[in-house]
Amino acid sequence: MSEAIKHECGIALIRLLKPYQYYIDKYGTPMYGLNKLCLLMQKQHNRGQDGGGVATIKFDMQPGHRYISRYRSTSSSAIKEIFDKIHVKFEDVLKKNPARLKDAEYLKRNVAFTGELLLGHLRYGTYGKNSIENCHPFLRQNNWITRNLVVAGNFNLTNVDELFAHLVEIGQHPKEKADTVTVMEKIGHFLDREVERLFQKHKSEDVSNKDLTDLIGRDMNIQAVLRDAGKKWDGGYTMAGMLGHGDAFVLRDPNGIRPAYYFADDEVVVVASERPAIQTAFNVPIDEVKEISPGCALIIKKSGEWSEKQVRTPREKKSCSFERIYFSRGSDKSIYEERKNLGRQLTSSVLKTVDYDLKNTVFSYIPNTAEVAFHGLVEGLHHYLNTVKRHKILTMDKVADPELSEILSLQPRIEKIPIKDVKLRTFITSDDDRDDMVAHVYDTTYGVVKRGTDNLVVLDDSIVRGTTLRQSILKMLDRLGPKKIVVVSSAPQIRYPDCYGIDMAKMGDFIAFQAAVELLRDNFRENLLEEVYEKAKLMEDLPKPQITNVVKEIYASFTPEQISVKIAQLLTPPGLQAEVEIIYQTIEGLHNACPDHSGDWYFSGDYPTPGGNKVVNRSFINYMEGKNVRAY
Repeated sequence: MSEAIKHECGIALIRLLKPYQYYIDKYGTPMYGLNKLCLLMQKQHNRGQDGGGVATIKFDMQPGHRYISRYRSTSSSAIKEIFDKIHVKFEDVLKKNPARLKDAEYLKRNVAFTGELLLGHLRYGTYGKNSIENCHPFLRQNNWITRNLVVAGNFNLTNVDELFAHLVEIGQHPKEKADTVTVMEKIGHFLDREVERLFQKHKSEDVSNKDLTDLIGRDMNIQAVLRDAGKKWDGGYTMAGMLGHGDAFVLRDPNGIRPAYYFADDEVVVVASERPAIQTAFNVPIDEVKEISPGCALIIKKSGEWSEKQVRTPREKKSCSFERIYFSRGSDKSIYEERKNLGRQLTSSVLKTVDYDLKNTVFSYIPNTAEVAFHGLVEGLHHYLNTVKRHKILTMDKVADPELSEILSLQPRIEKIPIKDVKLRTFITSDDDRDDMVAHVYDTTYGVVKRGTDNLVVLDDSIVRGTTLRQSILKMLDRLGPKKIVVVSSAPQIRYPDCYGIDMAKMGDFIAFQAAVELLRDNFRENLLEEVYEKAKLMEDLPKPQITNVVKEIYASFTPEQISVKIAQLLTPPGLQAEVEIIYQTIEGLHNACPDHSGDWYFSGDYPTPGGNKVVNRSFINYMEGKNVRAY
């Protein structure tokens, strides 16, 4: 994506199933779990660069000894900063008495982050300020070990106001109206109730208070706690949690919007947002990494027993297709193939727009994340040319070497044209300087495009706002002198806000929406905006299941092709010499390329939860009322 939007957050959870001493003896280091957690986070760094956090829990600590450790950072190099601080603690032991690095009992008593349960989080600030208070993991503390709760997740809830009001109704006084705090307190409330239930159940069994605490931890029904806490949650989420006594869980939303994968053997249970991170960190084949089912939680008891339990009734699976197009690392086997398929799906549209003139067309891509889709497009071009070659050869009366050589030499012209100068990014800090500097973030390869003759086709992951295209990329490409510039998006037109994790919340930001509004004006139909606004206002007071996405009406009068033409007009800067055309992936092409990941609400407007329809209508109301604020 040539213009940055916020990514998804990433989680990593590790439960060491053996005694802590086992890993020191086998792997020669007390940092086995921490090293694996660091690697899991490094391999998911693409999911969060606004900060990060790590928390660990030590098992079976005596009262008076700390058993929960946590570091968080808002640094752009948060992973390094956090683990450097942790390493110092072990280096101090090494300097004083190296032998103690082999003593698990000593380390657990005296060194932080030596626990059997580890949780890491990478954050993109999709909500709130980028402050340490907004960094996961979050901690809810209590003197009762079974009531301590650590939570980190990749989620956005659409109904925070409703959930906040419910917390107030049950007598709580939340410090902040944010989905993270709300989730923490909702789980915490039902955790408290479960602890109290078990206390009442066991207190008459003539056991000591210490044994009573152990019984509560043993019998705690995490499945019931999560079921009761999540009844009213509306959104996309993967939530990971650790309890002070040693239980852990990772919960996924009923539509499977946000991703979660796990691996387990006799030494570890591991959960991460992306499958390749687990494969790399633990050197395991793809078929040993499983996906947590929608509506289910992977629950790991302090005893080491683990299972996948249904918490909420699964609904139609609507895994986020943007994960496949852009967010997740392309090293995943399935994502790699899907991205190639996305590019391949565009072959016929691209050929048509350059009038099948491959001799005078140069193909490239921007940015680097579009490379895999570009390979798919190139494969499609080769397939087309092989068909042409075969036809020409079979229709030749006599095969002559010069003519045969000419036919066989037909190849698509593949070049690396746009080049991103990463070093310049650090200087683009203030809004005042951004417009002036953005034109220099990209450079080009000169001398490969024939001036006034060649078409130049550039593949991008997606086009959200089009700002970088208009301010920088099209001007830069035009300097090469192409006859025509064709920008191809491997994703369909982004028409609607996302409310499940991605930072795409404001309707007026989308170039597709701007194009639809301009088309209404061109056709003297601006009154439709007011009509849709009135409908959206009326919807606000309806129960959520009755709310529909009325913004669809704005797009209904125009074909995707008409909107693409208008987008090209809006993004073409004044004075550009080349003709500009923009081609988008079709929604059908998206589903063909990613058949198992049908979440497409930002393209189609078909939201998987009732809260999504409420958010899109509110986003449009904000646009009409001139409010530059989020809709959730």
